[in-house]
Amino acid sequence: MLEEVQSGRVPVGEALERLRTFPYESLGFARVDNHRALRKGFPEVVFCQGKTVEQVVGVVRALAGSGQTVLATRAGRPVYEAVRSEFANAEYSEPGRALVVRNGETILPKGNVLVMTAGTADLPVAEEAAVTAEVMGNKVERLYDVGVAGIHRLLDHLDALRRAHVVIVVAGMEGALPGVVGGLTDRPVIAVPTSVGYGASFGGLAALLGMLNSCASGVGVVNIDNGFGAGALASAITSLIGEKG
Repeated sequence: MLEEVQSGRVPVGEALERLRTFPYESLGFARVDNHRALRKGFPEVVFCQGKTVEQVVGVVRALAGSGQTVLATRAGRPVYEAVRSEFANAEYSEPGRALVVRNGETILPKGNVLVMTAGTADLPVAEEAAVTAEVMGNKVERLYDVGVAGIHRLLDHLDALRRAHVVIVVAGMEGALPGVVGGLTDRPVIAVPTSVGYGASFGGLAALLGMLNSCASGVGVVNIDNGFGAGALASAITSLIGEKG
């Protein structure tokens, strides 16, 4: 922010107002971390599940008011409608339940992230990952419904694997796809188990254990249905591109 003040892009008065909430702003029901971007490279993300619509709007208002782009996950349409009533530029991914309010700050481009799913039913988690990776500055390519039940669908798109710096693979059922992908690429593979499946999938536990036991190297696993975690991890990896050692 000092550079912005010196260049004249941010008036001194506005800079002082921003610093007034250092290092966080208390809303009573939440303490908003306005300086997380300084530590993590991206502002605090709002997890909407379990919060009231009014609480989500309050946190979004606080983050956007400090000049930050806001990403809110697990946001239902009522949350989106309430946020859009205050922020006309609010964007919403219906399948991914992800809400974005952009504030125009420059996010440096990072890398290419490929998001894959085994089936169409895995799409909500995949879209959460894709929106997260996109808003954090990555170019995202999507490749959906290419599971092992019809492996030729994946083999027709090996060029997409070659273009990616990081591959996110989302799968339910037995969770076999990340291991297959890990054997086809030298890129980091982030496996995301989903709760999609019949009774013996145990709400995603079968997929999680299958991914953890993958024999392919270079495969890491996040929690069940954690698309946001996968997108954020992919962005952390691509942020290293171009850095000098």
